[in-house]
Amino acid sequence: MKEYKEILDLLATKQIKGICFNSKEVEKGFLFVAQEGTLVDGHNFIKDAIEKGAKYIVCQRVPEDLGKNKAIIKKAQFFIVKNSSEALGYIASEFYDNPTKHLKVIGITGTNGKTTTVTLLHNLFMFLGFKTGLISTIVNKINNTEIKATHTTPDAISLNKLFSEMVLCGCEFVFMEVSSHSVVQNRIAGVHFAGGIFSNITHDHLDFHKTFAEYIKAKQRFFTKLPKTAFALTNLDDKNGEIMLQNTKAKKYTYSLKTISDFHAIVLENGFEGQLLNIDGTELWTKLIGRFNAYNILVIYSTALLLGLKKEETLRGISMLNSAQGRFECISTSKGARAIVDYAHTPDALLNVIQTINQIREGKGRLITVVGCGGNRDKTKRPIMAKISADMSDISIFTSDNPRGENPDDILKDMGKGIQTLNNKNILTITNRSEAIKTACVLANADDIILVAGKGHETYQEVNGIRHHFDDKEELLKY
Repeated sequence: MKEYKEILDLLATKQIKGICFNSKEVEKGFLFVAQEGTLVDGHNFIKDAIEKGAKYIVCQRVPEDLGKNKAIIKKAQFFIVKNSSEALGYIASEFYDNPTKHLKVIGITGTNGKTTTVTLLHNLFMFLGFKTGLISTIVNKINNTEIKATHTTPDAISLNKLFSEMVLCGCEFVFMEVSSHSVVQNRIAGVHFAGGIFSNITHDHLDFHKTFAEYIKAKQRFFTKLPKTAFALTNLDDKNGEIMLQNTKAKKYTYSLKTISDFHAIVLENGFEGQLLNIDGTELWTKLIGRFNAYNILVIYSTALLLGLKKEETLRGISMLNSAQGRFECISTSKGARAIVDYAHTPDALLNVIQTINQIREGKGRLITVVGCGGNRDKTKRPIMAKISADMSDISIFTSDNPRGENPDDILKDMGKGIQTLNNKNILTITNRSEAIKTACVLANADDIILVAGKGHETYQEVNGIRHHFDDKEELLKY
């Protein structure tokens, strides 16, 4: 923070007309931040930014060829920093008048459950009469006004602009997903968090973090940076739950279903219509299904109490909540079969969903699972997910997810490595996702359950960089 004092002082004078990190967006009088990205280095565009009118440049170094061009250099004031991405966070916050100092921002990080939890927290607080913001994978919201989401956690400028609009609209609370990418890329630098929540950590994003240890460090870093005025709430049932809070200055709290903790719940009954929980000695019926949702509900309950809500009004509000879009969404058919759409795109998430279905159905009917894996992402999880589906479903249909720039058939071959033989009559490989869903519907009899996993709320399929309209729920309803 001290390193950026000169820049922040300049921002306070209101001389800077705008800020950006994309040279194409530069206007006269702007401040341009050159970031070292994974694919593009913003330092290569400093000259372009100055020529377009950038008056101030924040960067980690002055490119050698640019340094020799004194005529260009003289046109702008340079600020050299150790980490320009981190600087951008503080700059964006200052430019928008430090909006998070006027909000109670709660961030949740973890592999699974982030979207469901922040969505339900937003819905709960809105139901109880609070003006509330939401930042999620599916959609961003200012009270009930929806704003399209492009990333799980937006870039620092978009994020602070959104926070600023929330302040103007009178929001008191904001619930946001904090992805591991956003921590490493410093997108949340400068955000004043009132609380941080850890859900769980399992196999995911190793294409970005390279190792599981680095993935854990990224999550832990979020809690390490929380201020002592914040709370840090962790899942004690996850073996890495306590590790997350090792270095935090925030006040520590725990939740669990299995062990003694500050907030505790027991699953009493579980069915396709909902489940009965005992939360801190009080019974609660909820429409949300499955043990994984019991954890989500416990997080919602714990967070509400830590933010000062009363137990009775919190439980009453929770009992009214419905599942988030594309998260264990159930569709009943006229012939008695049931279909479930879920975003499960990691081994652990798929395992949790299938275990939940199998526990509830108790051997009645068959489970037909339609599943694929995304392209240009962590390849190591493909055979694991295929094996989970093959071992725990009566019929598995392997299909395309979002192949992106990869050949869908190559992805399916990677999935096939997880099982002994693809000649098993209970395993089908159908590249076309629509045909795969149609086949599952044709095969399903009364009492059977179809699980379509991987895409959940998404309404597109990305092939060779182009997004085509595709909605798992629509396909199920069609067939």
